[in-house]
Amino acid sequence: MTVLSRPAFAIGDFVVLAGETFAGMVRPPFAWRELLDQVWFVARVSIVPTVVLSIPYTVLIVFTLNIVLLEVGAGDLSGAGAALASVTQVGPVVTAIVVSGAAATAMCADLGARTIREEIDAMKVIGVNPVQALVVPRVLAATFVALMLYSVVAVVGLTGSYVFVVYVQHVTPGAFVAGLTLLTGLPQVVVSLVKALLFGLSAGLIACYKGLSVGGGPTAVGNAVNETVVFAFMALFFINILATAFGVKVAP
Repeated sequence: MTVLSRPAFAIGDFVVLAGETFAGMVRPPFAWRELLDQVWFVARVSIVPTVVLSIPYTVLIVFTLNIVLLEVGAGDLSGAGAALASVTQVGPVVTAIVVSGAAATAMCADLGARTIREEIDAMKVIGVNPVQALVVPRVLAATFVALMLYSVVAVVGLTGSYVFVVYVQHVTPGAFVAGLTLLTGLPQVVVSLVKALLFGLSAGLIACYKGLSVGGGPTAVGNAVNETVVFAFMALFFINILATAFGVKVAP
């Protein structure tokens, strides 16, 4: 295998794994117990970093925007900027960062350790499909929790923005609340939910692929975890660009 052919083979293997995962989502048997365990695990390791990251991200954007708005005498529009930032950008991006950095790395390390201990090969020998038993629950858990975390980020971000704008920058509370729906409505929320879903789905698939394709000892597992973060962030920016462009077209 040449150096140039390795990425092509890797992409092909990833596409095959994604196809098997999507097929396993609608084909019994379903690993319900593993799914619930993974949902709880992903939510447990992600909820605190999500809340901690959402407030400063949103406040920073709102603070910068409000400096301009206050200078031109349009401070009453701060609510529109806060809603647009929290719902359309900060919510999905923070969700993707946390899911990729916390949950996906743990999934990759777990599956990588199973791979180098030859547990995956043992499952195949006894007739258990590792994609059905291990990959599908993890991908579904990452996708579901990403959707739930997006809602948390949006609510926490808007609450933090309200407190900061009203009590620090002295904007009228009624004007802030009235401006929330000026630029942000149901179409923007739906597009952002789709973003969060795609982020969680891609992070779960990348983590499972890197974990199952580990070759070597513990050092290879560590390298796979690092690569999971890098590839997940690359997918984050790629998906964000496409989804944002699509959202602007369908929900201007």
